[in-house]
Amino acid sequence: MNKILDYLKENKRYLWIIKGLIALIFPLILCVIYLAVRGKTIGDVYLPESEWNDELYYFKQVEGILDYGYPQGYFGFNESHAEALSFAAWSPVLVFPWLIWGTVFGWNLLSPIICNIVLLGLACLAFVLLTKPNIKQMITLGVLMSVFVLFERYMLSGMPEIICFSLAILFISLAYNALLDDKIWKIIILFVMAAVMTLMRPYLLLFLLLPIFMMIRKKKILGIVISAGVLAVTLAAYACIKKFLGADYFAPLFFTDWLTDFFKFGFVTGLDNLVHRVFYMSRDFAAYSIKGIRAGDRVGAFFVTYIVMMIIFIVQTVIDFVSLTGKKDKEQKNISSDERSDKDKLESKKNYARFVMECHYMISLFGMLTALILMYKLEEGSKHLLTFIAAGIFIIVLLNNKTYIKYIAMAICFVFFFIIKGTSPYDYAVPYVNEQTVEKQETWEKVFADEITFTDDAPNFDNVVIWNWRAYKNGNPETMKWQRLYALPSGCGISCCYSEYVIENLDSLNSKYITTLAGSDVDILLSERGYEKIYADEETAFYRLR
Repeated sequence: MNKILDYLKENKRYLWIIKGLIALIFPLILCVIYLAVRGKTIGDVYLPESEWNDELYYFKQVEGILDYGYPQGYFGFNESHAEALSFAAWSPVLVFPWLIWGTVFGWNLLSPIICNIVLLGLACLAFVLLTKPNIKQMITLGVLMSVFVLFERYMLSGMPEIICFSLAILFISLAYNALLDDKIWKIIILFVMAAVMTLMRPYLLLFLLLPIFMMIRKKKILGIVISAGVLAVTLAAYACIKKFLGADYFAPLFFTDWLTDFFKFGFVTGLDNLVHRVFYMSRDFAAYSIKGIRAGDRVGAFFVTYIVMMIIFIVQTVIDFVSLTGKKDKEQKNISSDERSDKDKLESKKNYARFVMECHYMISLFGMLTALILMYKLEEGSKHLLTFIAAGIFIIVLLNNKTYIKYIAMAICFVFFFIIKGTSPYDYAVPYVNEQTVEKQETWEKVFADEITFTDDAPNFDNVVIWNWRAYKNGNPETMKWQRLYALPSGCGISCCYSEYVIENLDSLNSKYITTLAGSDVDILLSERGYEKIYADEETAFYRLR
């Protein structure tokens, strides 16, 4: 016992254990408080009440992978499907933490939520242990995390954003630690992490820039060769995942016409088209931002918050560059490196590490903004900025804290957009259990289990249910209760199809089953053509097509 006490007292290790435990449970505390204020608990969160339909695809794909190795039916859009296996448009690498969690603890409607909370807690723990923040930094981090309520919203969801947040936080924590002691094995781990993150979402390739810099700085020519090899393998792996494991979406996920125009029409036309795209997308970016300030629009809120963070990093980088340059000149004039104390040397390393981190992050912020303008639809692409905002909170805490203006600016921004203005139920409200919904889900679960039978040689279209999205009832577009598809048997594929596609290809659809809005044009047409209606309620109709 005395030895244990002596170990804990040495270098005040007990303080870091306490800090680490606080960091570990802090995301859970945030969620508990967030829910308690609304009279709810974590057990009340219920994904089939959510309006975010991406969650359905993620949840059912993970379920199918855990039970069968891969879904037995195709996930796709207008009956698109991957060349190999049965995944949707997004890389299956994105959900690997959920797969690990589901393998160990099982998979149910609360599993992604609990896993999200644990992942962010582990990331916070790693941040404390690897960066050694002081008390002021811990308090600052706690305040910023508390007012950035999107942490809570995405933890309490079936979206994988928290996976991205957590890996980014873990990455920057290890990167800061590696910059202090320059150990090669840490740089290698950073390479692996950045490569995996790139396979999850391609824009996270920006994180690969930091280990490339560190490796080249340490190994020179060999570092260039290693970095080029890692980059080539990562891009090749992503290309293979995209080609063989991804189903085509309704529209391209990335726009590259601004680049291909240079080869198709020549440099002058290509440059003209590029300038026009940048101009119009920047104009729309500004319009969304104004709408965010005035009305709390989610997209605009993300844009303004991102720009505020970018400004903070630009200003801080310039200040630290001037400061570091002045200190270096003074040290060279007044004192030799041998005469400097260990404390001074450590502080110098920390200043250098912080400067490298903020330079890399400033470049990443500009890189992601450029990618958003050139390659994404602004509305869909806006949520991808959140990973950089979330990780940036942790980097900001590490920066020179002589002034608190940057923290106050970020906090005000978060409070204004995500607490005062963040009132949209669709964007910010957590879905809670409803007894009527539970009863309907149980009914549909029994119907699907009794009527859907899988065939061999999976994946195939015999194991697919069409989700007729954007159906029309009495000439008006309406959305069917796609949440009922959570009740589909594990492994069943889901193909999200427009009504126009279903009607045009009705007699040649590949999928064996279809769900549509009860009373819609598709429902009426299916009945008139004599297709077997298996079951229907006041909201949803379920047919067997063959």
